[in-house]
Amino acid sequence: MGSINFPGEEERILKHWEEINAFHRQLELSKDDPPYVFYDGPPFATGTPHYGHLLASTIKDIIPRYWSMTGRHVERRFGWDTHGVPIEQIIDKQLHEEIGLRGKAAVDKIGIKEYNRRCRQVVLTYADVWRRVISRLGRWIDFDRDYKSMDPTFMETCWWVFAQLYKKGLVYHGARVLPYSTALTTPLSKSEATEEYRDVQDPAVTVSFPAAGGDVNFVAWTTTPWTLPSNLALCAHPEFEYLVVHDTDSDKNLIMLEAGLKVLYKDPKKAKYKVLTKVKGGDLAGWHYKPIFGYFYDQFKEVAFKVLLDEYVQADEGVGIVHQAPAFGEEDYRISWREGIISAERSPPNPLTAGGEFTSEVPEFEGQHVKAADKDIMKWLEKNGRLVRKSQITHRYPHCPRSKTPLIQRAVPSWFIKVEPIVPQLLDNLQQTHWVPRQVGMGRFHNWLAASRDWNVSRNRYWGTPLPLWVSEDMKEVVCVSSVAELKQLSGYAGEINDLHPDSVDHITIPSKQGKGTLHRVSEVFDCWFESGSMPYASSHYPFSYPEFDASDPESGASPTKGPGKHLFTKFPGDFIAEGLDQTRGWFYTLSILGTHLFGTFPYKNCVVNGIVLAEDGKKMSKSLKNFPDPSLVIDRYGSDALRLYLIDSPVVRAESLRFSEAGVKQIVSGVLLPLWNSYNFFAQQAVLLKKNTGAEFVFDPEIQRSNDNVMDRWILAATQSLLQYVKQEMEAYRLYTVVTRLLKMIDDTTNWYIRFNRSRLKGQVAAKPATNGVQANGTASAAHGADDEALDTLHALNTLFEVLYTMVRALAPFIPFLSDNIFQRLAPHLPESVTHGKDVRSVHFLRFPTAREELFDPVVERRVARMQKVIELGRLARERRTLTLKTPLKTLVVLHQDQEFLDDVRTLERYVTDELNVRDLVLTSDEKSYGVEYSIQADVKNLGMKFKKDAVKIKGALPKLSTAEIQSFLETGAITVEGHQLSAEDLRVNRGLKQSPATANLEVTVEGEVMILLDAFAYPELAQEGLAREVLNRVQRLRKRAGLVPTDDMQLAYAVLSPVSIEGVDGAAAGEKGANAEVSRLEHERVVEEMFAQQQSAFAKAANKGVVRAQDGQGAAIAEEEAEVKEVRLLLRLLRA
Repeated sequence: MGSINFPGEEERILKHWEEINAFHRQLELSKDDPPYVFYDGPPFATGTPHYGHLLASTIKDIIPRYWSMTGRHVERRFGWDTHGVPIEQIIDKQLHEEIGLRGKAAVDKIGIKEYNRRCRQVVLTYADVWRRVISRLGRWIDFDRDYKSMDPTFMETCWWVFAQLYKKGLVYHGARVLPYSTALTTPLSKSEATEEYRDVQDPAVTVSFPAAGGDVNFVAWTTTPWTLPSNLALCAHPEFEYLVVHDTDSDKNLIMLEAGLKVLYKDPKKAKYKVLTKVKGGDLAGWHYKPIFGYFYDQFKEVAFKVLLDEYVQADEGVGIVHQAPAFGEEDYRISWREGIISAERSPPNPLTAGGEFTSEVPEFEGQHVKAADKDIMKWLEKNGRLVRKSQITHRYPHCPRSKTPLIQRAVPSWFIKVEPIVPQLLDNLQQTHWVPRQVGMGRFHNWLAASRDWNVSRNRYWGTPLPLWVSEDMKEVVCVSSVAELKQLSGYAGEINDLHPDSVDHITIPSKQGKGTLHRVSEVFDCWFESGSMPYASSHYPFSYPEFDASDPESGASPTKGPGKHLFTKFPGDFIAEGLDQTRGWFYTLSILGTHLFGTFPYKNCVVNGIVLAEDGKKMSKSLKNFPDPSLVIDRYGSDALRLYLIDSPVVRAESLRFSEAGVKQIVSGVLLPLWNSYNFFAQQAVLLKKNTGAEFVFDPEIQRSNDNVMDRWILAATQSLLQYVKQEMEAYRLYTVVTRLLKMIDDTTNWYIRFNRSRLKGQVAAKPATNGVQANGTASAAHGADDEALDTLHALNTLFEVLYTMVRALAPFIPFLSDNIFQRLAPHLPESVTHGKDVRSVHFLRFPTAREELFDPVVERRVARMQKVIELGRLARERRTLTLKTPLKTLVVLHQDQEFLDDVRTLERYVTDELNVRDLVLTSDEKSYGVEYSIQADVKNLGMKFKKDAVKIKGALPKLSTAEIQSFLETGAITVEGHQLSAEDLRVNRGLKQSPATANLEVTVEGEVMILLDAFAYPELAQEGLAREVLNRVQRLRKRAGLVPTDDMQLAYAVLSPVSIEGVDGAAAGEKGANAEVSRLEHERVVEEMFAQQQSAFAKAANKGVVRAQDGQGAAIAEEEAEVKEVRLLLRLLRA
């Protein structure tokens, strides 16, 4: 039984699950139970699972397992996000290596059909790896019935969802300045643009704009020189006061804010300039200036190249005048549109290719990427006398999270879904959902929703679900298609449509109903977040595959109360979703937007958010840096249970960051899993011993506890019921981080308290053996009664331990599915038929989650044992401070407490305290004065300083003068006046101790809260013998009782010291010491026992009035005998007639 290889055992359990088809068997067993709906956010399969995925998978396994064990049917299907940039990046890299092209140029070269074929080929590259790793983690989920966002059924539902929004007038076409990746040639959502910021150096230039018809120059500061060729206006703040200064070196008059002088000059105090006058920003409105470049002058000369006003201009950045390039700045676009410089008929200058290179509209810089062109533009400015000053700035700049290249702001024609009008409804819906942790939902996510902008849902990509919009050439006629059937009906296309990717549908056209010729599909595809946000509907092909769907009814599926919607809403909204903190701007957001638009509700009720798993050094995990251990290797070393428990019992489940440590996983093995296994192992050994001694197999009896009055049995069973009550409450609130802590405490209570304190009871004592000559006849009834009592006590203890283990493995099953099932399968043979009848007991995961047994609750016993534990823990701490092991007997432990109930509670368990701490006397008292307890008080310096400022020093100085009575009064009332100031509990900390003196030198003091203990740490030599004598005498007296003897019966005691017992037959392993070491130990124990009997002879004067001798052959038949373990010494004790 001994040691266990957890990873190896997990592999065995995994094989067992496969043999019995455990996951599907569990689904079959629960098929008639009420549904519990879990939505799994789909990952990409273009990389292998990392710790973030394993964390999310653990949460997504624990909660469905729990609810399935509580009597719910939980369907679990894996999903794949198969579209978007990650896949296209792989193909772009291939094509660049093959033909030297990427992006649009590569697609134009090989054709979109071939491009998408390649995408489809690589999209599930690592699917088998995912399946292996996720299954090895212990997660039960259906990979065979998975959903993929590239499935035609999934894509068709996306069309349907979009069409519902279009019908409601929630879709429009427009241009907006958006974060734009020149590497990916597509705009990004604002949430994507915030994912990766880097510190970069950019040029910072101050440029002059000569006023038309005057001798002054406006100056503007920018870190994007590449936007200057597209300049159409300048913007000033209407309320700011601007200076007109004469710069001596350039002999130019410049207009700027006073704060801008530090931008223009390194040291404004030493600079050569003169302030000529001041002018209010509002007075600058409408001033015209000479443009730097003439590229767009003719097109905009009637409406542009003038000063505009807006309050977005800041005084703490630049020089107080901002140059406006409407195509490359969100505020620039807004202001220019408001002022009529740009309009629907007059688009802003946007002289860039999709890849961010200048077009022929800007001939001097044609073909240059915008970032590369900055240097040449600055040279041009300097050559043409427009550069006032140039420098560099280091700042945080957004980068594309996929290509890792700098983003730009760019006006892009896009399709938008309206979000801003429904913000109040989104916030109302948020209040109807439950978030863990709450602050993520009601703080971070609330703020994100409150600031929602209309959603740019289109992407200029190729591998994705195509927008189902067919438009005329002038974009005036737009048809939104909701299904394959509708497309065929509108187009007259008679062929099969088995795929919905652009290469399969773009050739299909729709005749115009407005005389505009032929309508063609727009070129864009959906933002892949739209697809994942459609998952609650698309994963089940809603509404097309639902009962009562009517293809002839365009409204079929739109109502939640009839048709397909009636059936959807039997499982909608979903009960539970879970993902990482970053999804507040991703999947959580798009789910919420689409659910609110479609059905007026969020599509989920409960949302669990986890934090980010970082490398041990606090940095982001990086394969290139190799700063984290391979997850598969960690599982191979320690097992999945250890990894799961490590991740769940960490700050990351509270949406905080976790620095992953392999040592932490190892600690879970030694600190949690091994003690749990050892608890079962100990039970198994005692069950074997019971059979050896009685010939009977142990069988669990749920009803035997009704006659059990042992306090430790009652405590551990009551604690188990309290645990179940707590777990139910917390799991229903989805607070995993509180549940795990209590479960781990239960393992500790079982191993380090219950088993430790009840080893002798659990091991059982062999009944006194009657003498073969029959001289015991007079005491037969009494002996039999004693033997029955002891046997019943052993059964009570074993039954209690079994019930605790049986309950724990069921409660732990969702968290550590392997070890819990492993132990359960070994416990199952001990279950009676009354428990197993009609149940499939091949796996713990087929059973119901345990429910609390009301008759076993006992809050009084729980309170008493908790207080006993506190005293013992403080006693252990006192011993540790004096480096005294528990083997060293000590004389006195004093427990001081002002609550008499506390003292009375500990008194009821006095024997456990004295035995565990190996002290002879336990003193329980509230009389602090007799022991010279002194009080002192310390200030919370920070608190006092904040509240009382300069008086804090005076208050602190007065504290040592406070009397014990004053401090005790403060403890009772929580308030005290010092130096005229009222202080409260948050300002002060009270300490208790003993005055140092020769009399207290041997007393070790430990204090926690209101409990104070004094341990006499002096080692009195005679105590060891006294303790051993008391234990042996107790055994002798019990032996006399079993033998039916009366006090007047003369007896001689014979003893022998035995080698430690070995138990064979439990998994083929043996317990105890063997060989030479065992004999050395036995001889030492023999010496100790012999000295004890010699020096403590008077203690045995009555129980063995005819003396104590060593057991030898030929001493005659024993009245009774037993083998007993006393203070780690194994003894054979025999009662002999004198």
